[in-house]
Amino acid sequence: MSIQESCRRHVKAYRTAGVVAALGAAIVVGCGKKEGPKIGPPEVYVTQAVQKDVPVIMELVGQTSGSKDVEIRARVEGYLESVNFREGDFVKEGDLLYTIDPKPFEASLAQAKGDLANAKAKLAGAEITWNRLKPLAAQQAVSQQDFDTATANRDAAKASVDATKAAVDQAQLNLGYTRISAPLSGLADVTKVKPGNLVGRSESTLLTTISVVDPIYFTASLTEGDYLRLVEKSAKGPGQAEQKADIELILASGGVYPFLGRLDAIHRAVDPKTGTLATRLVYPNPERFVRPGQYGRIRFTIDTLKGAVCIPQKAVEELQGVQQIVVVGADKKAEVRTVKMGPRFGDLWAVLEGLKVGETIVVEGLQSAKSGAEVAPKQVEAGAAVGAAAPATPAAPATAPAAPGKPAPPKGK
Repeated sequence: MSIQESCRRHVKAYRTAGVVAALGAAIVVGCGKKEGPKIGPPEVYVTQAVQKDVPVIMELVGQTSGSKDVEIRARVEGYLESVNFREGDFVKEGDLLYTIDPKPFEASLAQAKGDLANAKAKLAGAEITWNRLKPLAAQQAVSQQDFDTATANRDAAKASVDATKAAVDQAQLNLGYTRISAPLSGLADVTKVKPGNLVGRSESTLLTTISVVDPIYFTASLTEGDYLRLVEKSAKGPGQAEQKADIELILASGGVYPFLGRLDAIHRAVDPKTGTLATRLVYPNPERFVRPGQYGRIRFTIDTLKGAVCIPQKAVEELQGVQQIVVVGADKKAEVRTVKMGPRFGDLWAVLEGLKVGETIVVEGLQSAKSGAEVAPKQVEAGAAVGAAAPATPAAPATAPAAPGKPAPPKGK
């Protein structure tokens, strides 16, 4: 190797080392100057606890029934001839519902009338004999035994007439039972027996049921604890207090029945199997909209919490029966606090223990707020905190965008 080639190699090595050193220095200098983005405290939306009078609402599940449920039964034995009403429709008192074959009963009535005529003829003959013997017996022209026999025959004939009269009445009554009419106005059920079937043999066959549905009854069951609470709130007791029509009925569809009801009766004893006490309420039903057998819920106010501390329901987290809220102090630090909640009222929830009126609580961003950590509270109007949904974040395109000039709340609970 010549001296010139050796010099060229050394020069290249020096140049490469210089470039690497320069690049390393540049990287070190660049890393030293660049700063990461500062992460501030999480934004949360807050409101203040307010004071309101909160009604204590009780809801009970129950079932409707007719105020009168009358079973229509066959009272005589025979073949059903016709069904004379529209099943499931309203019937009026006196409307013909069923007819049973009357021919056997017409024959029985005719026979009973014949027996009555025979008995009356025998009575007439016995009275003639008795009237003839009476003056003779007074003159002792006939024996006393003959007169006594005539008297006995006359009395027996009278008894026979009375018996045959009763038989005629019974035959007429049985004939009348072949035409079954509605004993009251109400809603008729479907017929249980079709024409051509034998009814009334050895028992009074159930044909249908008529229910009076205006007014209509609603029966619900109270637990012993709820019953005692009602007794404590009423000076006279729930069975004797003034009955006001102020009880709402919520139907199975979720709609509220337009008429209010009142307490009608309370059963005598607690059911030992269920530990509940049945109560009966009565509701107007002029349009016959509610039918017997429907399920529903009744709702009424049993007490009022005066000046209760209230917060929006969405500000409360529940986990395994423990209810917690996040309170923001004057130093903007979050505090997770366990509270005891009371009744709900609309979108509000009464706080029984653990919070004071005016304290600031988090309503949006609960998951971002950690106990003891600083947060960036954003005030929400009371109406918006209760009723309005939180503005959408940019990450949720399916919802409406936030209002201009107002930042969207952080995504949380």
